[in-house]
Amino acid sequence: MRNHTELHEFILLGIPQTEGLETVLFVIFSSIYLFTLLGNLLILTAIVSSSTLHTPMYFFLGLLSIFDMLFPSVTCPKMLFYLSGQSQAISYEGCAAQLFFYHFLGSSEGCLYSVMAYDRFVAICHPLRYMLIMRPGVCVSLVVAAWLVGCLHATVLTSFTFQLTYGGSNRVDYFFCDIPAVSPLACADSSLAQRVGSTNVGFLALMLLFSVCVSYTRIGIAILRIQSAEGRQKAFSTCSAHLTAILCAYGPVIVIYLQPTPNPLLGAMVQILNNIVSPMLNSLIYSLRNREVKRSLKRVFHNVVFISRE
Repeated sequence: MRNHTELHEFILLGIPQTEGLETVLFVIFSSIYLFTLLGNLLILTAIVSSSTLHTPMYFFLGLLSIFDMLFPSVTCPKMLFYLSGQSQAISYEGCAAQLFFYHFLGSSEGCLYSVMAYDRFVAICHPLRYMLIMRPGVCVSLVVAAWLVGCLHATVLTSFTFQLTYGGSNRVDYFFCDIPAVSPLACADSSLAQRVGSTNVGFLALMLLFSVCVSYTRIGIAILRIQSAEGRQKAFSTCSAHLTAILCAYGPVIVIYLQPTPNPLLGAMVQILNNIVSPMLNSLIYSLRNREVKRSLKRVFHNVVFISRE
């Protein structure tokens, strides 16, 4: 890729229409980022340390916590770096890596949401066969498939974007390297790369959202057939946290795609919700709405306090 370009670096101009707010944004985003890392690390620790949580559902939840630590780490450290007054430059290779890992982790996490929805479908609609269907080999295969889909998706988008020649302006009018922000800087026609990017992202998002809807439609039908109110409440409670997390993940995307005229500031705010706020909310959702996770977290805190007193 380096042989096709004269540029050695790009300049990230930051969040549109926020000049003069760098210090305030740095404090807000650094707090959210640290809370995200801490919250998801606690959930991962609770799952690993408790043998009662070594089930398929919590295996996927642990992976989601890992994704929720890695995904914001693609864009947030560099954004905090230049919000603190440091250089806004990012190397050509760094820009390509940022774009790749943003789409790799984002699409892999979307696939994981679909896998988690399927896991809940099997647990509620086929409870007697749950451990047979969701055996360890199947769980690992589903996760590997999610990674492969994410890797293929990101490779296609990155290849189409960085096969273009960049030799003119290097000023990226955004806070991280993404296709709509980088491809217009190309010397050649970038319309194909932008169309491929929009089509791939839109198609994959629709397919994953459709698979989630199918799983939860079947779950809803099964819950309505349960005779006792207590049984319905228990079945719904196992899915409510996951449904809330999906709404937090797909809600901002739906908002940005349904707006009649593109708004740079709104687009940036939606990206920030996806990149930084949603991973933080996931840790809150699963720690506050899941009794098993809360009990395990209490044991972790109790052990930490007990060890510190010794």
